[in-house]
Parts: sequence; C-alpha cells; structure tokens
Amino acid sequence: MSVLRPLLFPWWALQLATDTKSFGDNGLLGSERLNARGLHVARVRWADSMAARRRARLARLISPAHAAEYAGNGFVHIPDFLLADAFARLRDEAMAARLPAREMVQGDTITRRIALDPEALASIPAAHMLLRDPRWRGLNRYVGTFDSEPLTYIQSILSHRHAAPPDPQEILHADTFHATVKAWYFLTDVAADEGPFTYVPGSHRLTPARLAWEQERSERAARGELDRLSMRGSLRIDASELAGLGLPAPRALAVPANTLVVADTHGFHARGASVRPSTRVEIWSYGRRNPFLPWTGFDPGSLPGIAERRIPLYWKALDMLARWSPQAWADVGRKRPADE
Repeated sequence: MSVLRPLLFPWWALQLATDTKSFGDNGLLGSERLNARGLHVARVRWADSMAARRRARLARLISPAHAAEYAGNGFVHIPDFLLADAFARLRDEAMAARLPAREMVQGDTITRRIALDPEALASIPAAHMLLRDPRWRGLNRYVGTFDSEPLTYIQSILSHRHAAPPDPQEILHADTFHATVKAWYFLTDVAADEGPFTYVPGSHRLTPARLAWEQERSERAARGELDRLSMRGSLRIDASELAGLGLPAPRALAVPANTLVVADTHGFHARGASVRPSTRVEIWSYGRRNPFLPWTGFDPGSLPGIAERRIPLYWKALDMLARWSPQAWADVGRKRPADE
C-alpha cells in the first residue's frame, strides 16, 4: 500500500468534494497533519453553509411552524399524521403484505427492510397516499436540503433476537459530517422502554462547541484512537459529553402509531434501549446526496419509473458483490413486516 499511496492521492483529493466520510479509507481524510490543520472541520463548515442555502430555497415546501420546530430541535414530530381510517387502511395493508425482504444483524437486533418498490406499492395501495402527502414530501426535502425522492422502505426493528452485545445503534452518534434526512412513520406504538427513536434536541446546529468537538474527534481519528464506526465517519458521543457542548439530555420519542418523525441525522441520535424482545414497524425513508452541490434538484434518481426501482437495483448489485465479498444485508425471501 505504501507504494500505491501516491497513485491514490488524486482519487482521495476528488473525494474531498463528495459525501465520502471514512477516515480509514481515505488517506487525506485520515491524515493527522491535515486534520490538525482543520481539514475535517473545514468540510463540516462548508457542507453546513451549502445546506443552509439549499434549505432556504426549499422553505416554501413546509409550514412556518414546522420550520421553527426543525430549527429548534433538529427534527419535526407530527402525531396523528393521517386520518384514523386512512392510517388503519395503510397499517393493515402493510402488515399483511408478504414481500421480498432483506435483514441485517447488529448486536442482538435484527433490522428488516422491505422496499416500497412497484410490487410493494401494488400490494399496499394506501402507501401512495403517504408518499404523495405534501407534508411527507416537503419535510423530507426541507430537512434533507434537496428536492429529491428519498429511498423508502417498510422497516422492522426486532430487538433481543440474538445472544449478543447490545445493538450499536443504541449509542448516540451522528450519521455523517453533513445534514442528512431520515423519516419514521410509525405503524406500531413505540413504548419508552422498547427502542424509541432518541434525539439530542439542538444537536444539528453547528455551534463553536460542536466544531471544537469535531476537531478533537478528527485528530483522534487520524491517530486511530476511535471505535470502528467512528473511524468510518459516523462519530459516536457519550451522553456525559453533551453538557460540555451546551446540549440537553437526549429525548426519547415514545409515540403512538400514526406518528411521523423527520430528523436531520447529522444531529446526535440513537435507538433507545429495549428492556424486552420487541418489534417496531415503520415506513422509513432515507436521503443523502453530495453535500457540496449548489443546487437542490437535478436528481435523475428521483424521476418517476426510476425512483421506485432504485432499491431492487441496489439489492441486485449487492448480490453480485456477494460473490466476492460478504454483504451485511441478507436476502431472507418473502416476509411480512412483523414475522418472527
């Protein structure tokens, strides 16, 4: 590798202007000298500035009340999102559908995902109502800072299914160094002690204290002193550090079914601990693009006919790669969301 390093420098340099986040896979991002001089923090500041500009152009898509809630908390929380009859129809159709599923095991927890692709949408007609709702569309775009269609799944979290260490998603973390959006529309009730989505209010803001923390973490990453997931660019933080950053305690969102939460996962968040085996089912979406793009649109992947087929194509690509390298997401055949 020492012989090949000079050949990789141009590629590593190009990646600095993308969403590449791993300190361990890019010799420039993982450089002790460059991070001591502020490389990581410069990317964080640049990405935050670009996100603010794009978000300002998308503010028309959401209500002023939701914009204020996002600005204060880093997430928007809407109970009773759909009318009761509409929610019941969507829940019943989704829970009854047996569709192609993928699963990943992390610690003692199974995460199951079923793509909302053309087959799933044909089996769950009520899902169209959610995906076309202007609030769903607007919040995903505003929080994510791009006029792009997110990847959308039915997601199930099955906790305590293996005799293994706790799920690493239960540790507070930021997904990456820039604004990115995830949404949870809960089809089941979520109790406070059964793995609720947990967020540190206000932790999406780029304060001087947060920048100092990012600087310290980047220097430690360059020395190889962080855990594996932090080295990959998803920085972990202990709850005891929050007060030093001027942040409050994490807030666990124990919510009834038919609640929507849309969050910027550059803020610190986690899956709350579950004290017993539990199953949480939600319609879950995820959006992340190059944070340095100056425009909000121009996303071919959002075009009708393409957007709903991206996940099956991605899964096929994973299956091809599995011939040479094990993949985290396993094909488990057809399942319903709550199947054991």
